[in-house]
Amino acid sequence: MNNKKLLFVFNPLAGKAQIKKHLMNIIDTFVKYGYEVTVFPTQGRLDAYNIIKEKASNYDLVVCSGGDGTLNESIKGMMTLDNKPLLGYIPAGTTNDFAYSLGIPKDMEKAAENIMTGIPFSCDIGSFNNEHFAYVAAFGAFTDVTYETPQQTKKVLGHAAYVIEGIKRLSSIRPYHIRIEYSDNVIEGDYILGLVTNSISIGGYRKLNDLGIILDDGLFEVTLVKPPKNAFDLQGIITSVLNQKFDSPYIDIFKASEVTITCDELLTWTLDGEDGGGHTVSHIINNKQAVNILIKK
Repeated sequence: MNNKKLLFVFNPLAGKAQIKKHLMNIIDTFVKYGYEVTVFPTQGRLDAYNIIKEKASNYDLVVCSGGDGTLNESIKGMMTLDNKPLLGYIPAGTTNDFAYSLGIPKDMEKAAENIMTGIPFSCDIGSFNNEHFAYVAAFGAFTDVTYETPQQTKKVLGHAAYVIEGIKRLSSIRPYHIRIEYSDNVIEGDYILGLVTNSISIGGYRKLNDLGIILDDGLFEVTLVKPPKNAFDLQGIITSVLNQKFDSPYIDIFKASEVTITCDELLTWTLDGEDGGGHTVSHIINNKQAVNILIKK
């Protein structure tokens, strides 16, 4: 008799529904390592959150598979639990930023094997007002691209779909006047984009290594972009980011464990690429080493 219990929650539609080709081999891997496996394919929004919130305490290990949205729901479910089981992640989405940051392979069967043989990594998790996020809270230019890009377009075009949707929004870039409070500091000004992150990959952009990002240090990397005055200044911002210099006068970067961002109007946020709603006051806290995620030994 197996005495270890595993809850496997997966999104059958994530990415290009690729898990259908690997599902039996993934489950076989879990069983070979002595787990009694309960399988739950999600049927809609918040399914992963609800099943983990309600059932996960009865299991030794929870494994989720899907894109960043499925991971976000799984993390939110885990954060409701007093006694959190270990968490494994098999990426199956279009960009999979968080998986890249943790060194989790794209190959789904390899990712399953790594969960079985891996070691726990105590990862920081963000709180956003009454919500949680795994790796990014963002407002402003292009942040609606991930959740407004049609699913069918993602399936056909992959990451290029996000680029196309972003280009469509170039004409709608607008600044927001905000106040940022952190670590006894206050910044106030106009910004077109804000990112509060715990990741070396955002929206598929994987050149953030030089920021000294550590995923378990209790600190966020906060990036704020001021509105450019003209096309030349916009090009300078883009060049600064692409070259990993981040030395543009239009970019403010700092680290903080807690940030409060206030805006006179509703500021629309995304959390891990999912719609985070509109807020005038956004209180963001880093929960240091809050969830143990299994990664390659």
